[in-house]
Amino acid sequence: MTGSAPTSELTGWQSAPFTGAGITHDVYEKGDGPGVVLVPEIPGITPEVLGLADHLVKQGFTVAIPSLFGTPGRPMSGPYVAGTVARVCVSAEFRAFAVNARRPIADYLRELCRDLAARTPGPGVGVIGMCFTGGFALAAAVDDAVLAPVLSQPSVPLPVSKGRRRDAGVSREELATVVDRTARSGLCVLGLRFTGDRTSPPDRFVTLREHLGDAFEVIELDSSPGNAGGFGRAAHSVLTAEVREEPGHQALAARDRVVDFLRERLLPG
Repeated sequence: MTGSAPTSELTGWQSAPFTGAGITHDVYEKGDGPGVVLVPEIPGITPEVLGLADHLVKQGFTVAIPSLFGTPGRPMSGPYVAGTVARVCVSAEFRAFAVNARRPIADYLRELCRDLAARTPGPGVGVIGMCFTGGFALAAAVDDAVLAPVLSQPSVPLPVSKGRRRDAGVSREELATVVDRTARSGLCVLGLRFTGDRTSPPDRFVTLREHLGDAFEVIELDSSPGNAGGFGRAAHSVLTAEVREEPGHQALAARDRVVDFLRERLLPG
């Protein structure tokens, strides 16, 4: 694939610590309009994550990015990714390998969502989780403040066994609450992944389809050999590293759909 992904920097972002569920992280915020919590992928708030965040700001949203790991603004590199993975995999906040798990970070994100919803216009907020944090957006949707959860290439629990590959990334109780919300209030969930992404296995989306039914909208981009989009075998980050701002680009179209999904849910009428 030619070209490069959209990037940005921390200019204009305001940072302040936020404490929820006994956990404290700095949160970077910018924009006006309905709120969206953007949970960064590993290794952290990279220039590519900021590229997505600034795009959402330009589309009329207030974006809050919790810095859960890594150094905000630091570019991605192999050693940086490896070091971050090593730290988060042993963190009790994330419980990276646990199945049927209620993760402490989910309680933190739910409190952050409630706080942002109380300070921004609209009926509620959106949440975008990516890669390591993809499933956290689903866990956040337990709270009624979350109206637009987006799961991009969810990879937790790390898919090192059949059971982990099929795990929804949340506890049974959390999933049951989300399912109830789809029936009770029309909640919808948007999921994105590349077809060949072993880090975010297809089995997980099968599980989510079984439970959420038509309330789970899925975008799967073809990354098989010779695919029309020109994506490599290792294609993973649907909304950041793989986006090219070129007409007709499939990952760009997926990003556009995410923006439309947020508008539909956070700007009713």
